Amino acid sequence: MATLHTLNIPDELYQQLQELAKAENNSIDTQVITILQNALQVKTHPTEEERRKNVPKLLEEISRRRLNPADFGLPNSTELIREDRDR
Repeated sequence: MATLHTLNIPDELYQQLQELAKAENNSIDTQVITILQNALQVKTHPTEEERRKNVPKLLEEISRRRLNPADFGLPNSTELIREDRDR
C-alpha cells in the first residue's frame, strides 16, 4: 500500500478532520481514506440523473452507427430468409 504524506494542512481543517474521525469512531488515516474514496467515486461514477440525460445522445450515436448491408453491396437478410423459406 502506498503512503501519502500531506503537508501544510490548515489547523482548522485538521481539527474538523479529527472531530469527524472521532464522531465516526475512525482514525484520522481511515477517515482521510474514506473521504478520498467517496470523492473519487462521485467523480468517476455518474449519477442516475446524469445517465438519464445521456440517453438521447446515446440513442443518436447508436442510430448513426447502425449499418445498412446494402451500403456494402450485401444482400438484405430479410430477402435471404424469405428465399430460404421458399425452398
